[in-house]
Amino acid sequence: MRGLVCFALLSLVYMTVQGKQSSPKTQVYSHYPGEYGKENTLICHVSGFHPPDISIDLLKNGEVIPHTKQSDLAFEKGWQFNLTKSVTFTPEKGDKYLCRVRHMSETKQFSWEPNMIQGL
Repeated sequence: MRGLVCFALLSLVYMTVQGKQSSPKTQVYSHYPGEYGKENTLICHVSGFHPPDISIDLLKNGEVIPHTKQSDLAFEKGWQFNLTKSVTFTPEKGDKYLCRVRHMSETKQFSWEPNMIQGL
C-alpha cells in the first residue's frame, strides 16, 4: 500500500512538471557596440522556457550562419531552462541579423538592433 501511494505521488509530480509550459524570453545583442566593418560577437540568449525541447538559429540576410557556438542547456528554478547561441561576425551596411527560436510548435524571429557607432 505504501508503495502504491508513493508511486501515485511521484506520478502526480511528474505530470505537473511535464504539463507546465513556459514560452521563451529572447534577447539578441552584440558583445560590443555595433560598428560596420569591425569584428564582434552576435549573441542570442533564450531563457525561462519549459519543456527544454528548443532550437535556436542565427541568420544573416535570411541564411543560417555556420560555425555558431551553443552553451549547454542550463536549468533554472521553477523547472525553466536557458540557452545561449553566439557567433563571431563583422556587420556591414545593409546586413540583417536575426535569431530564430523554435519552441514546441511555435517559431519566432527576433532582430538584432545594431545601434551602430558612426565613424568620425
